[in-house]
Amino acid sequence: MARSLKAQGTPTVVIDGRTLPVTVKTAANSRRMSLRVNAMTDGLLVVMPPGLTARDALRFVHDKTDWVRARLADMPPRVPFEPGHAVPLLGAPHVIAHDPAARRGVWAEDGTLWASGRAEHVPRRVRDFLMKRAREEIGPRAHAHARALGKRVARVTVRDTRSRWGSCSSSGALSFSWRLVLAPERVLEYVVVHEVAHMVELNHSDRFWNLVTELMPDNAAPRHWLKQHGTTLHRYG
Repeated sequence: MARSLKAQGTPTVVIDGRTLPVTVKTAANSRRMSLRVNAMTDGLLVVMPPGLTARDALRFVHDKTDWVRARLADMPPRVPFEPGHAVPLLGAPHVIAHDPAARRGVWAEDGTLWASGRAEHVPRRVRDFLMKRAREEIGPRAHAHARALGKRVARVTVRDTRSRWGSCSSSGALSFSWRLVLAPERVLEYVVVHEVAHMVELNHSDRFWNLVTELMPDNAAPRHWLKQHGTTLHRYG
């Protein structure tokens, strides 16, 4: 059963007792409504043509209740950054463990991700560690691949992006999702190569893909992995 309600001005629907926020966006080039489940928030995104209302979007969601229920059931379980849970580091599973007496922050050792300090700080410390590790893995790769193309990176930013694994601006600024550090190393490498290639070709033309292949000849497997398993990376933390 699905019903709609308002929570502090935010449209929501309730499906099987579960309250889901609904983000509604209007796209000038959209000809029909589309619906997506956000793997990071478990919320719903409705994109619709101009002239429609939030009420229209909620009716659309109601009509798609069975589809939403199926997508939610297919979602991998969430994995909190808490002791006893395993998270991948460059694709290798690491079980989070808490050592309150240690004074080392967070460190990886023999398949274990150790966190020191107070228990309530473990999730934040693990997240900070992974973001730092992502910067360490992504930055040098981006600069090295850019040099190979005769380019210079303006800056590298690592953040928790929701819709894209990476982006490249016309000024040569690169941005990446820190969650790439959870993926196998070759997947992270591929995304870096992909964005660096955009420093030469800000498109997805044959010339662009030739540059990607020049920098990383064996890019098909990591591309496929990201399409198949990328959603899973948003279920951590």
